[in-house]
Amino acid sequence: MERIVPEWQLLEQDQHLDSLPSGDAWFTVAVLEPERTLVLRSQTKLPSGRPFDVRYEPLPKAYIESIWGFHLRPEPGGRTRLIVRARGRSRPRPLTRTMDILFWEPAHLIMQTRQFHNLRTRVNATA
Repeated sequence: MERIVPEWQLLEQDQHLDSLPSGDAWFTVAVLEPERTLVLRSQTKLPSGRPFDVRYEPLPKAYIESIWGFHLRPEPGGRTRLIVRARGRSRPRPLTRTMDILFWEPAHLIMQTRQFHNLRTRVNATA
C-alpha cells in the first residue's frame, strides 16, 4: 500500500480489523490511545480457525489467543520510538507449542521484519 486510506484512520475500541481478505478472521482493537498506543487482540478456535470472543463465550478446549501492541514514545530531538510487543497463549500446549515453533514464530518474524522495512522506507521518504 502506497497511500493513506482515509477509512483506516478512524479506529474505535472493539472495532474488528480483518486479518484475512475474506473477513473470516480479524483482530479486535483492544486498546486505543490515538497517536500513542494501539493494541490488537486475536482469539481463534482450533481446529476450525473461527474467531471467538472470551467476553461472550467460555474459552474453548483448543485455541490461540494473542495480543499485538504498537506504542509510540517521544524521544529527544523531536524523534519518536516505535515499540512493538506481542504475546500469546494457546491450548493444548503439546500441539500448539509445536505449531508455534514450526510455523507461527517464523511467520511472525518474517511479517514483522517486512513491516518494519516498509515503515522505514515510508518514513525516510517523507523526512
